[in-house]
Amino acid sequence: MKTTSKKIHQFPVIVQEDESGGFWVSCPALEGCYSQGETIDKALANMQEAILLTLEDLPIKKQRALSEKQVSLHLVGVWTYSPAFQVKW
Repeated sequence: MKTTSKKIHQFPVIVQEDESGGFWVSCPALEGCYSQGETIDKALANMQEAILLTLEDLPIKKQRALSEKQVSLHLVGVWTYSPAFQVKW
């Protein structure tokens, strides 16, 4: 009988505050994988469940390809005259 061992895999997620309250989370490595919660901790816990459910629906070949996918965060500077971004001294 072949046994498999469990291993923790790390997935990058993006957490954003929702204008109506709470937080929503997306996982760039898993297209269409989103969740939300009233607190960041709850949103992240919900996201763990969403990732597990998404992985269960993926064929093994696609699951293996995920480990090769790289995600990075970059900042882009933009010059703006918008009053919303003006610093008041």
